[in-house]
Parts: sequence; C-alpha cells; structure tokens
Amino acid sequence: PASGMMKDIKIKEGTTVEVGALLGLIEVGAAGAKAAPAAAPAKAEAPKAAAPAPAASSDKQSGPAARKLLDEAGLKAGDVAGTGKDGRVTKGDVLEAKAGGASAPAVARGPVTAGRTEERVKMSKLRQVIAKRLKDSQNTAAILTTFNEIDMTNVIALRNDYKDAFEKKYNMRLGFMGFFVKAACTALKEIPAVNAQIDGDELIFKNYCDVGVAVGTDQGLVVPVVRNADQMSIMEIEAEIARLAKKARDGSLTMGDMSGGTFTVSNGGVYGSLMSTPIINPPQSGILGMHKTEERPVAIKGQVVIRPMMYVALSYDHRIIDGKESVTFLVRIKEAIEDPRRLLLGL
Repeated sequence: PASGMMKDIKIKEGTTVEVGALLGLIEVGAAGAKAAPAAAPAKAEAPKAAAPAPAASSDKQSGPAARKLLDEAGLKAGDVAGTGKDGRVTKGDVLEAKAGGASAPAVARGPVTAGRTEERVKMSKLRQVIAKRLKDSQNTAAILTTFNEIDMTNVIALRNDYKDAFEKKYNMRLGFMGFFVKAACTALKEIPAVNAQIDGDELIFKNYCDVGVAVGTDQGLVVPVVRNADQMSIMEIEAEIARLAKKARDGSLTMGDMSGGTFTVSNGGVYGSLMSTPIINPPQSGILGMHKTEERPVAIKGQVVIRPMMYVALSYDHRIIDGKESVTFLVRIKEAIEDPRRLLLGL
C-alpha cells in the first residue's frame, strides 16, 4: 500500500494477468497525490445540428468481400444489419444473415415497445470459474441424484427450545445447517465411498471430513470449507459456518478457504426451492441438497397428520458410488435429523 498517484498503467482493463505481474507505477508522496487542477470550462458554443448517420442501404457501403457474398445470396446491403464502421455491412454480417443469425434479413413483425434495451456485460472471473467447473463436472462425472424426505418436527422443536439460550451463550444464531453437516459427517464415516474421489485409475478414500458449505453472494455462489467437521460439535460447526459466511459476504475469502473439500452441503431452501438436483463440486463425489421446509399431510401409524417436511437430494458420481450406498447415505441423514439425539450421542 502506498499513497500517491497512478502515473503509468501497464495493463488494460479486463486483461487477464498472472499473480505478481506489474499492473502500474505509483508516484509516491504528497506531490504525486495532489490532484491536478481542473481545466477551465470551455467557452460555450452554439449547438450544431447533428450530422445524419450514414445509411447502409447501398451495396457501395460494403466492402468487396461483403458485396460478393450479398450478390451470391441475392441480398442488398439494406437487408442486413451492419455492424461495421458507420453501419457498413461486413463479410461477417452477411455470413451470419445467411446462417439465419441475428443479422438475418428483416421480416414483418408487430410493433416494438419503446425502451426494449439490452446490456452486454463481461462475465466476472468468479462466474467464469463457476461456469467452467460445473460444466466440467457434468462432462466428467456420471452424475445421478437420489431423493428422500425428512420430518423436521423434532429438530425444529429442539431448535425452538434452545435457540435463545444458544444465542445468549455463543452470540450467534442456531440454524439447521450445523445439524445437517454433522449428520453428513456421520453418514460419510459409514459410507466412505461418498467421501472419496477418483484420481486416474485409483480411488482416494479420505479419513477426514472437510465439508464445503455453499454460500450465495452478490458476486455468485462460493463454497468455503469447514475443515475437520467430523471432529467438531454442532456449536463449533455453526460458528465456523458463520465466520466463513461473513468472509464470503465481505469478499475476503481466500483460495485456501475454498479448496480441498471432500463433500458439499447446499441449502437451496433459503431461496424457496422445494426440490432440485445439485451439481457435484469436482473432484468431490457427492453433494447433499437441502430444500424448503413445508407443511404437508403425511401418513403416520395409519393417521394423516400435518408435519413440516423437507425434501433432500444426494447427487453422486455413479462411477464410485453404487445405488445402495447412495440410498443408505441419504437414509442415515434422514434418521439423524428426525431424531437429533442420535447426533448428540454420536450414533
């Protein structure tokens, strides 16, 4: 950090550079930091009539290559929307028009409402990375999703009984994510294939649980990792999730915070999602999707009762995990959440 004025910017905006590359030079000190005096306002001149934009109605407005293609296609320059200088029709415009693209010959259509505008925005680096990783996941893994539903009655009652005391003692809110992460760790220990990954022709089984927790931010989805979650209490997991979520919202997460997870938990329910098929975060082999808790009629011991129910989904890599293992894993999650005393007793 230094106080001063940027005197020489070496890299153009939007350019991708390597870490450590020289971006520009700062003239350090008060002299450099002093802003240049504002220029005197120019003397007002009488407004001039704007020159009409050149039309693209004549083939002469196009280059030789474009005119040749227009002739071959039986088109005139006025039939194609020009993107070149001064509205000139380019070779690319004609090719796109022939292919039926955005520059195709105009056809009769209804009236266009005023104010129909478009905005072209370059994808952020984070969004580009997210897009690439998720597409790589779909292209590489044999992704399958299995579903179950959980009666949230008991865990909601437990939370309601102790949320005030929990917040008073630990100065943080007691949510449901801590219960699900803890339940996932218990299930991962029983079904180690869900905690494994493929490396070439080998399987790597992890004897620890580093659980990624998906967090939505204004910049996009990030997945910070709760390290050694299997060694933590529910309170410790909640505290770590709160710390990482704050860093995510502040934009201060590091690559170390987001790398190396062995499994992921994502809660689309906070946005109202009732059911979804989450995408695996490679090179992991499984991801648990939580959803909205909604009251529904269910049959219990021959009686129809109203219970707060949540659909849960496990997307998994079928190259590693068999159907029996995936279903058993999700059943263990269901058992732990429906009877949260099992989590407290380590069962």
